[in-house]
Amino acid sequence: MYARGVRPGGPRRWGGVVAAAAVCALVPAVALLPPAGARTADGADGADAGGAGNAGGAAAVRGAQARAEDDCTAPEKRTLAPSSADGDTIRAIRNRAGGKRKLVVGVDQNSYRWGYRDPNGGPSGKLEGFDIDLVHRIAEDILGDPDAVQFKAIPTDQRIPAIRQGRVDMVVRTMTISCRRLEEVAFSAPYFRTGQQVLAPKSSDVTGYDDTLAGKRICTAQGSTANGTLVEDRRTGGLPASADLSTTVPNQLDCLVRLQLGEVDAVVTDGALAASQAAQDPTVELKGEPFTTDYYGVAMRKDADDLVRRVNRILTRYREDDANGWQASYDRWLSATLGKDAARSRPPAPQYLRGS
Repeated sequence: MYARGVRPGGPRRWGGVVAAAAVCALVPAVALLPPAGARTADGADGADAGGAGNAGGAAAVRGAQARAEDDCTAPEKRTLAPSSADGDTIRAIRNRAGGKRKLVVGVDQNSYRWGYRDPNGGPSGKLEGFDIDLVHRIAEDILGDPDAVQFKAIPTDQRIPAIRQGRVDMVVRTMTISCRRLEEVAFSAPYFRTGQQVLAPKSSDVTGYDDTLAGKRICTAQGSTANGTLVEDRRTGGLPASADLSTTVPNQLDCLVRLQLGEVDAVVTDGALAASQAAQDPTVELKGEPFTTDYYGVAMRKDADDLVRRVNRILTRYREDDANGWQASYDRWLSATLGKDAARSRPPAPQYLRGS
C-alpha cells in the first residue's frame, strides 16, 4: 500500500454527465467556502501592559512570525494581515488609463466549474466558474467595477513566470500553495481546501494511490503540485518504481484527453478538479481517497504587500457574505460534483503571521 496521509471520509467517486472529448473545453469555476473549524492564533498578539509585558508580547509576536515563516506547510500562517490601505501596487492598477484600467488576472479557461467559457455563449462566450467569481469580487473592490478585468489564459506551468514577469497582477487558477512556490511568489490566505487524487477509467483495476499504479502510465500537468509529489514519492518509495510519469502536459485538462485516447492509464490532480472532469466524462471516476491536503490561494508578486493585504481583506468579507460570497459560489458551481456539504472544502481560518 503506497497511500499516505489519507483523510477518512474523502470525496465520493463521481460519475460524469457530459460527453468526454467534445466537452473538454468546458471549465466552470469553483465557489469560495467560508473557513471552518477556526484555529486560534498562537497567543502572539496578547501583550501585557507595562514595559516588561510589552517586550514579552513583542517577542511573542516575533516568535510566532518566525514560526510561520519556517512552517511552509501551514499556508494559513504564511500571509499578511488584511488591510484596506492603498499602496504602490494598487495605485498603479488604478492609474491605468482608459480601456487599460483593468485588473489583469491569469486564469484557466478549460477547467469545468472553476474557470471555463460558457458553451452556449457563442464565439465570445464569457468565462465562468468558482475562480472567476472571486476575480470579479476582487475587481469590484479595487476598481469599483466587477467587470473591470482583463483575463489572460495561463497554462499550468506558466503561472509563476507570468506573475514574476509582470504579465499579470495575480493568478486565480486553482493554484496550490506550496513551500517551493512560496519562495517565488506571495499568496493570499487559502480560499479552498482540496487534495491530490487519482482519476482513471471505471473499468480500470487501479484502486487509488497505491500499488495498483505499478506499471501504469500516469499523466500530470507540467509544474503542478501533483507532478512534484509523484516524482518525489517514486524516488522515496511512496509510489511504485515502475509507475511511468513521463507524460506531462501544459494544461491539466489535457490529461483527461490523454486518458480518453488510451495514451495513459490514470491521471493525478487535485480532487476538486478531478471531480469536475469526471462530471464531463461518464466513463471515468475518482479512485480511492485524497492522499494529500492542499490549499488554493491567490498568487501575486512577492513585493506586492499592499495587494496581498487587500485580497485578504476581500476574502474575509467574501467568506462572510452568505448571499453572494464563497458559499453561494460553491453552491452554484461545485455542489453538484463535490457535494452539498462544503465543510471539507473550507480552508482553515487564517492567522496572518507573516511579518512582511
